[in-house]
Amino acid sequence: MNYEFILGGALVGFIVGATGVGGGSLMTPLLTLAFGVPAQVAVGTDLLFAGFTKAHGAWAHSRRGNVDWSITGWLAAGSLPASLATLFAMRMAGPHSAGFDHTVSRALGCTLILTATALIFREQIRALGMRVAAGGSRRGLAAAASFGTVSLDSPAAHARPLPTALLGAVIGSLVTLTSVGAGVIGVVALLFLYPRLETRRIVGADIAHAVPLTLLAGFGHVGLGTVNWAMLGALLIGSLPAITVGALVAHRLPDRALRFALSLMLLLLGARLLH
Repeated sequence: MNYEFILGGALVGFIVGATGVGGGSLMTPLLTLAFGVPAQVAVGTDLLFAGFTKAHGAWAHSRRGNVDWSITGWLAAGSLPASLATLFAMRMAGPHSAGFDHTVSRALGCTLILTATALIFREQIRALGMRVAAGGSRRGLAAAASFGTVSLDSPAAHARPLPTALLGAVIGSLVTLTSVGAGVIGVVALLFLYPRLETRRIVGADIAHAVPLTLLAGFGHVGLGTVNWAMLGALLIGSLPAITVGALVAHRLPDRALRFALSLMLLLLGARLLH
């Protein structure tokens, strides 16, 4: 029994349950840096881990009516083809080579730093999106509308197909290569695109979108031979009960201090992977 992976899964699961921060930004660097798992195997295993764990979250959000399915659909329209293209590129590059391991590690480091930045400036980014949507000059609003970021005709949030699909394509490539991007980065980008939409509906749409994306990318990694099934089982054994415990105590924890601590940890992990 891989007890270290059970404990690692429990640690990450508790943090995910308590903070809502995506497991990919924590699990993959933990496997790589603490347990010495090759980066591409850590990514592939974590993608299936995320797919199985996020499926429950998506179901729960859907039951509560928190999923905006039009946004989810347009995200998937961009992300799933991008994931397939990235998997093809990975196969061509040779996923088991030392050079590719180095590439994945550096890409993961950059994505972790981007995630930390998004986590720190989440509210400012949403406020910027709100200013774009409701700002002072008619010319500025018209320019934003031409890019599909805001509608001049209605204050209600409607799906913006082009920017949402483009965002999905970026997330699809990032997630397939690094397993990171479907959580904090996706939510913060959606907060900018849809600043008037309730946060719970943005989170619900992002989680629902992450399920097919992580499963597609994860099973794509199975085809590449970069999934460790024994490690995946141990991570699930440790994480599933820990996620529940973390969710139960989340309301007792200081949100701002936790967000700052997580951001600092992600910055340090990203810098370590880039070293």
